[in-house]
This record gives sequence, structure tokens and C-alpha cells, in this order.
Amino acid sequence: MLINQNIQKLIESAHDKKQVTGLTHNFYRYPARFSPTFASTAIELLSKQGDIILDPYMGGGTTIIEAMVSGRHAIGTDLNSLSVFLVKVKTTILNGIEKKTLCLWTDNLIPRLTYRYPRKDIEQLLSDDKTKNLNLYRARFIKKLIASAINFLSSLETQNAIDFARCAILKTSQWALDGRKSHTTLNQFRDKLKENIYEMLKDLEEFEQRTTSGKSMFIKPTLIQADAALLDKASIFSELNLKADLVVTSPPYPGLHILYHRWQVDGRRETPAPYWIAGCEDGQGDSFYNFGSRHQPGLDSYFEKSLNTLKAIRKVTRDGGYIVQMLSFSNPEEHLPRYLDNMKNAGFKEELLQKENTTEYTNRIWRTVPNRKWHATLKGKTSGSREVVLVHVAI
Repeated sequence: MLINQNIQKLIESAHDKKQVTGLTHNFYRYPARFSPTFASTAIELLSKQGDIILDPYMGGGTTIIEAMVSGRHAIGTDLNSLSVFLVKVKTTILNGIEKKTLCLWTDNLIPRLTYRYPRKDIEQLLSDDKTKNLNLYRARFIKKLIASAINFLSSLETQNAIDFARCAILKTSQWALDGRKSHTTLNQFRDKLKENIYEMLKDLEEFEQRTTSGKSMFIKPTLIQADAALLDKASIFSELNLKADLVVTSPPYPGLHILYHRWQVDGRRETPAPYWIAGCEDGQGDSFYNFGSRHQPGLDSYFEKSLNTLKAIRKVTRDGGYIVQMLSFSNPEEHLPRYLDNMKNAGFKEELLQKENTTEYTNRIWRTVPNRKWHATLKGKTSGSREVVLVHVAI
């Protein structure tokens, strides 16, 4: 049972409404990410230095980054190749030469990005399937600018530098295209890309300092692109026989449609552009990343896949280890009990949380989702606008 001082800290961190900032968290705005304050608090309260922290649905890597700066060994998995790319960039330290080269690339090549870049030099980058809906009015000029920036990546000498620059292009393109209500000019894009690269280098320097000094000696994370249901088959668990001491994660939300794999451009038309820019493979529909379609009656597919992943997570979690989750439901009254049944059937027991300075107990922490997109905010206080924190222990 968690003592009241600990649960009060966890409650306060769950209600943190600050924008996601600091370290390398802001390299990209990944959907449904939770607060670094929440992740770091859970890690500090429920584990110790040297422990293994697992996030089986790592998304943008919040848990992985916070585990590393806390001196823990981080293991992250995700179905999404874009997730693995992003977390790799966020947790890779660049050497001095790579940083200097990126600065020269930024100062010398970004001013040369142009809509009039010779099409023959970027033709191979403009396949229709990877740039779908980028021919629309608000996107088509930016598309050629992005392609010329990707083409310039070949002048960088190391893969780490190339991936960092790709991530900066991705971040800037998301700002310029995803959910925008107004057109982004070419000059605005060039200026923002340069600004992003220098800010990201500064953020990476902070991350490096936090992970290579004092209690947080740098421990390289283990990142795996895989279905969480196959987690126990991963070599780090099956061959090395390691067990996670703590799981901090945010699984797909039952019945809620989240675009982990697309942007919405020019009237919310979907584009797979993030994969094109990051150099990742996609080809999957939204149901692949959401454990099934939100329109399926009863969401049986979701709960079947959820149970399979939870069973695999239990196999790689030590007895007595905690799992802390933040999730939301389209129909909490119906879906929460089913999800709790899945947790029980997978081998987890819900933890009683004692409130501070009382003898009262609660099972869950509810919060309102902060910083929602403008089109989600217009819908008001729907079921999906609230999230719940669940704390379980492996039995």
C-alpha cells in the first residue's frame, strides 16, 4: 500500500498542467503524451537508482527520458516506427564534431531551401503515397522545401547527425502543417527550422549534463520496435532473464481515435508525411495503433489485444513491481471495469492509495486533459477529455 505522502505527490504530479518542456521532451509533439513531472514522480517514488523502468507503449519517450536522468535503466517498446525513431534521437548524445557540423549545416544550407529547387534532384523524394494530401493549397509550397531539406541531409557525415536534422525538419514541418488554420510562408519555415535546430542542440546539452553527472551516470536505453504482446520474447528479457522493477506507461485508449501515424492538413485531411520526413516505414491504419477500430461494438478486439499485452508485461515484471498507467475511455462506466478485469486476469492487483492526513483511500486519480488541440477543445468536456491514473502491483 502506498503511504499518504507518496500518493499526494503522485496526485499533484498527475494534475500538472504545464506545457511539456525541458530536456529533449519537446523535440516533437507526440499524441497523448503525459507530463514529464508525472513520469519522474512515479519513477522517484516507486523505484531506486539502477532499477529497470519499462514503458511498453513508449510513444514520445517521456518515461524513457525521465528514467535515464533518474539513474535508471530504461527499456521502451512501441509498434510505431516513428516512435522508435524519435526516442532514439531524443536519447542519443552527439559528439563535438557532430554538433559543429550541424551548426554549419544550419547556417549555410537552410537559407538555400527554396520552392524552386530543381525537381529532378528531389523527384525520388516526392512519391504520392508518402506525401498524400501535401499537394493541397496550404501544404504544396512547404512540401518542396521539406524535400530539399531532406536532400541536403547527405552532406552530414554521421547517422546520428542525419537523424537529429531529420527530427528538426519533422518538428518544424509539424508546426507548419499539422492542424494549422493559417498558411505558413517559406520564410517562416526557414526561420523556424533554424530556431528549432539551435534550441534542440541546447536541450540535448541539458539532457547530456543530466545523464552524465552525479547520480545519473549515462545508461543507454534499450529501444525495441515490437508489439507489446511479444514483449516477453525480446532478447533482453528472454535471454538475459531481466525483469522490470517498474512500468510507467500510457496504453492506447479504449474507443478513442488518436492519430499516432498521421497529421491533419488543410481542413483536417490526413497525411502520412511524418514517416516520409523521418525516413520510417508505415503502411498501417489507425486501428493498428489503437488496438482496433473505435466503431467496433463493444470494443472486443481492443480488450482482447489489451489483455494479451498486459499478460506479456506481467511476464517481464518482477513480483511486487508496480505498473502506473495513465489512460482515458470513450465510455468510462462500461470500459473501465473491463480494463480492470484485464489487469486482474493478467496478474496485477489494484493498489489502494491513501489520501494525505486522512484514513480515506481511493483507487484512482482522475484529471482533466490539459493543452488539448483547438478542434478537440471545441467539443467540450467529453469522456475523452478526462484521464485516469491506475496503480497496480504485480502479484
